[in-house]
Amino acid sequence: MPETPTLADLVAPLGVSQFFQDVQGETYRRFEGPAGRFADLLPWPALNAILRQHRLEFPRLRLALDGTPVPMESYTDLVPTRRSGTVPRLQAAPFTEHLRGGATMVLDAIQELSDPIGDLARSLEHDLRESVQVNLYAGWGVTHGFDVHWDDHDAFIIQVAGRKRWRMHGPTRPAPLHRDVEQPERPGEPIDDFVLEDGDVLYVPRGHWHDVTAVGEMSLHLTLGFSPATGIDLVSWLADKLRSSTAFRQDLPRFGTEEDRAARAAALRAELEAALTGDVVDRFLAERDSSAPAHPRVGLPWAATPGLLPDGDETEVRFLVPRAVLEEGDGRVTLLADGKRFVFAGAASPLLKALLDGTPQAVKRLAELSELDRGTVRAFLGELTTQGLLSIG
Repeated sequence: MPETPTLADLVAPLGVSQFFQDVQGETYRRFEGPAGRFADLLPWPALNAILRQHRLEFPRLRLALDGTPVPMESYTDLVPTRRSGTVPRLQAAPFTEHLRGGATMVLDAIQELSDPIGDLARSLEHDLRESVQVNLYAGWGVTHGFDVHWDDHDAFIIQVAGRKRWRMHGPTRPAPLHRDVEQPERPGEPIDDFVLEDGDVLYVPRGHWHDVTAVGEMSLHLTLGFSPATGIDLVSWLADKLRSSTAFRQDLPRFGTEEDRAARAAALRAELEAALTGDVVDRFLAERDSSAPAHPRVGLPWAATPGLLPDGDETEVRFLVPRAVLEEGDGRVTLLADGKRFVFAGAASPLLKALLDGTPQAVKRLAELSELDRGTVRAFLGELTTQGLLSIG
């Protein structure tokens, strides 16, 4: 099985630390690569199977032409079911006719429908420490699917097949937000114009205006979107923490004297300043990571079988919480994952460290890493499975 690309693979030859320091959130950057290097992420038969086997409702699956959505009723019909009303069914002939006519196909959250893309999303979530959603874009014409626009998230664009023309216009407002006090001004002429080739990667920070145009041939790319934590996110988190404060829970003295209101403001300011410790950013990010949900992956039949693990130690297991946090001390190791807290003996530390990056690990190798006996290791892995943190196979 081909190895899942990592963040280091996407930004090479730049190092990951240099990417974080000089590129992320600052500027777009193109990373060229050999043709075909991402072909195993989504072969055409796999995409065809997804379209055939899943009920993909609008707007998750949609077509766009010249910046406008194509009416869904022109390429789907509704099929009655015995118990749940109607469900959408793709009509192959009109759907492909729209594609031949220049429409762009968009399929959101494809990481939930494809194991290789799901593994990629988990890998990048581990490296970026943020949730990752992957959307697919495919087109065959010479038109553009969307007008010049900016996104409220950062994105990596992976050109899986074919080519696409990108025009970058740059930002017109620093770090704009979806809910903002004002919207960015429209940009002027492009500052860059290039063709993203098969095997290339493009990083685009939020707020950078761009437009994308087909070049008269087949193109398939994946957009991996993620939203780095902001100061607004920290303040929202801190507001929830301050619910433990009587002063913040109390009614404001709307009908009190001016002195009453000034005194309350001083009390609130004092508690807020006390909460804004020097490590407040670290505390917020650690809790944000430890609260990130596990990726759903069910390991049947074993996950539903008493004993949980197959007898052979060649069985592979996979950790499902890309942003889990480990804390060690006093001979114990604490795992913070999926909003839960688990405390184990320190001997479990090598096992957890081997699991955390989400790559498949054989039970045999995990047993070799630990001083624990085989039965204890299997029981430990079984407990992680029952908690939804580990998948078998």
